[in-house]
Order: sequence, then C-alpha cells, then structure tokens
Amino acid sequence: MSHQAPAKYNFFKGHPSIDLLPNKEIIEASKNVLSRFDNSMDNYDGVNNTHPLNYGTDPGNLEVRTLIADWNDKKFELKTKTDPDCLNLTSGSSYGIMNILAQFSSAHNGVTRRAFLVSPTYFLMNAIFIDAGFGGKMTSIEEDENGQIDSETLKRKLELYDSREPVAKSISEKDIAHIHDPDRPLKKIYRYIMYIVPTFSNPRGGTLSQENRQRLIELARKHDMLIICDDVYELLDFHNKVPHKRMVYLDRETLPEGEEYGNVISNTTFSKILGPGLRTGYQESATPKLAYLLSQGGATRSGGTPSQLNTVIVGELYRMGAIDNILARLNSTYSKRAAALNEALQKYLPKGTRISPINGGYFNWVVLPENIDAQEVADKCRKRGVVLATGDNFEVTGDPKGWGKKSVRMSISHLDAAKIEEGVRIWGEECG
Repeated sequence: MSHQAPAKYNFFKGHPSIDLLPNKEIIEASKNVLSRFDNSMDNYDGVNNTHPLNYGTDPGNLEVRTLIADWNDKKFELKTKTDPDCLNLTSGSSYGIMNILAQFSSAHNGVTRRAFLVSPTYFLMNAIFIDAGFGGKMTSIEEDENGQIDSETLKRKLELYDSREPVAKSISEKDIAHIHDPDRPLKKIYRYIMYIVPTFSNPRGGTLSQENRQRLIELARKHDMLIICDDVYELLDFHNKVPHKRMVYLDRETLPEGEEYGNVISNTTFSKILGPGLRTGYQESATPKLAYLLSQGGATRSGGTPSQLNTVIVGELYRMGAIDNILARLNSTYSKRAAALNEALQKYLPKGTRISPINGGYFNWVVLPENIDAQEVADKCRKRGVVLATGDNFEVTGDPKGWGKKSVRMSISHLDAAKIEEGVRIWGEECG
C-alpha cells in the first residue's frame, strides 16, 4: 500500500508563516487596552466609543476609525483628510463581502442583474456570491498578463444587460420589499456588482493602472454598478514607499456633484498584516452615507460591530506606531522570498515558461509551455510533498476560462526561501 508524502512544500496556502505573526506587539497592545480603563485618553462614552469588552457601536469605535483614517491619509499621501465616518469596522474581508452583498444587492428577484468577477478569481469568492443569490448570474471579466482588467468586454456586457431593461428606472421600496426593514434606513441596491483585487491580485499578482481604475469607475457610474475592491495585499509592496492609490480614493476625489453614495467599496483586512486569527478589517466608502448603511445590517445592529475587542487592539497598534514596524518586517521578508521564487522558477522550470513578476502581495502566476499538462504534473508533485495551486481552482463558477491546463498560482507567504527553492526544484523535475 502506497502512502502519499506529507505536504512539506505547500505553495497553495495563502497563510502567513508562524514566524511572521506579531505576537509580542499584540500582547503589548492587548495589555494596554485592558489596563487603560480609567485613562482620560480613552473616553468610552457609550455613544461613539464603547468599552472594548462591551457591545460595540454599529460602525465600530470612532477612536479606532480615526486612527486608521489618519494613518491612511499619511501613508497614501492623500490631499484631503478622510472622514472616519467613511469607515465601517468588520471581522475581516470575507465577512465584509458577505455584508456588502447583503446590504447593496438583491439578486434573488433580479433587481441586481449580474455579478462580474475578475478571472482568474480568488478561489473561495464564488461561494460567497452564490450564498447571496448570484448562482447562474456570475460573469468572468479577465485580468490579462499585464494585470489589467478587460474593461471593453465589461462595457459590452453591461450594455447588453441594459439593453434588455434600461438602467434609468430607479429602484423603489416596492422593488426590494422582500429585503426592506421599515425599522432601518432604505437600502441602496445597485443594478450590478463587480469584484476585483486591484493591487497585487489574488491569484494573478497584477496591479491595475490608474487609467484602468478610473475607466472602471466611469463604467460603474454609468451603469449603476458597485465595485468591491478587495484591498488586502496593497501594503505588502516591495518597491514603492507610497502604495498604489485605492479606487475608493479615486471615486471620492471625482464624485459627481449631488452623488450620495459613490460606486466603490474598499474591503480591507488585517489578516495579511497582523494575523488572520484576529478576524478584523474595515470597509471604506466614498461617502459617509454608504459606510453608514454597511453598519446597519441586522446582525450588526443586534450585536454591534463584530470583533469589538480586536478592533480596539488593532487601534492600539496604530497608536503605538507598531503598524509601520510590522509592515517593514513583512516586506523585508516577503521581498526576499519573492526573489528566491523568481530565481528558482527561472532556474528549474522548462524553457518557454511564462513567469509573472511578484512586486508585492503573496502570489504570482506561472504559465507552463504548451506541451506540459499543469494538472498532471501537479498530481505527480503532490506524491513528493509539493502542493501546487493549478489554475482550475480560480475559475468563476458558471463561466470558466480554461485556466487549469497550463496555469499555476504560487504563494510566498507560507514557505521560507530554502523551501521555496527546493519545492520548485522538485516541480521542475516532474515537468521533465
């Protein structure tokens, strides 16, 4: 009886290696938070800020949102100060997207007509959209080898669906009666939803140009579409001191006069910076009105902001200045791993392999030569303890593009440089 080798070289996992988790900083921040009950700097008034062990306010403590907003203003070199009421605290990006879809879409009765997902896409995103009623209503929009979204195809698709029923008809309370709660503000329901990872995308590793970002925003405004930006990797930038400008900032800076909501949500997490076990993140909108609606979901109204204690601990890490040191450590380590991965791929994989650059984030995308079956090779590698994430894992449900035959996503987050090289060496041997 044959036994499969343990997964010693797992390139599928998008988890940080344990040595990178900031245990000491989180212990210090937690002690500070739980021992500062009477400090005048922490005025838990029960309205804007509540005690970290109590129920939170709906959008989360104002103190924490202000600390995050002020840090972002400096980090992204924004000219206009961010209103902290444009932020809504969450328990991570996956919960955040579920909440966005619950508050801003109505797929079950066709009021929200379609969801457009970047392809290849984050492999667990399909389930979140299907749970929200988008089964059979999901369309792939490709990210090309240069990391850009195919906005022309998106434009044609939007025009096609609009031609069937013009978008000018406003969505009334009657249209969404099945999800309207008279005790809460009227929901803002969009006709279309789009999901993208604009910077250091998962899985392909690409980054949208500012021109491409602006073009997508223009299409969203014209067709009543909400763009959900999974802004989870952008601070893991190995080369730029100033991160690529978030699409929500572009939306805010170019907001048409009289527009109350905007068309972009930045969905952010601390999982890639401080540790996924914290289950903490935030959402940012172009206007306070959209962020407020995010905070008015039924579950949030019932229990207050999710992850109340952990969001206050994260706020303390900002106050301590620890975020900058943690980011510097991560970017130093990941940039070395990225260099090791690139060198190993160039050294061990067959001639003709296309290797995307990895300038930040966790991932890059490898396309094998035509004569090699990526899935067949991955099966052989698994028997030697090497786990590869073949492209078939990153299809949009119901609208596949055939990524599985030649493509593989590689992760640098879980393995050190030595294991990265050894794993790629084995992969190269199995490619023949």
